[in-house]
Amino acid sequence: MTRARVTHLSRLLSELLVLLGLYLFGSQLALWLHWPIPGGVIGLGLLLAAFATGWIKPAALQLGAGVLMAEMLLFFIPALMSMLDYGALLRSEGLRILAVIACSTLLVMLATALTVEAVCRWSLRHES
Repeated sequence: MTRARVTHLSRLLSELLVLLGLYLFGSQLALWLHWPIPGGVIGLGLLLAAFATGWIKPAALQLGAGVLMAEMLLFFIPALMSMLDYGALLRSEGLRILAVIACSTLLVMLATALTVEAVCRWSLRHES
C-alpha cells in the first residue's frame, strides 16, 4: 500500500470515528436525560453546534460523510425487508401510507430549504 493510500484510509477512519462518536454520545445523552429524541438526532444537533462554534470545520468530515451518503441505501435495507412481513397491510392501506410518506418528504424538503435560506440570509447580514 502506498503512503497516500494509508493517509487516505486513516483520514477516512478518523472521520467515521468522529461521526460515530457523536452518534453514540447523542444516544447516551438521550438515555441519561430520558429524552424521547433519538440519539442520532441529538448527535446531529451536537455536530451542528460543533460546526457553528468552529470546533469542527465541515471540510474536516467531508470524506467520511461522503462515504456514508454513498452507502445510504444499505441503511434502508432492514426497513424494506420488514415491509415484506406486512403485505396485507400494504395492500389495504398502501396508498394512504404512500401519501403520508410523500407529504412528509415534501414537508421535510420545504423545511430544509427554508432553514437553509434563512441561515444564508442571516450569515450574509452578519458578514457585512
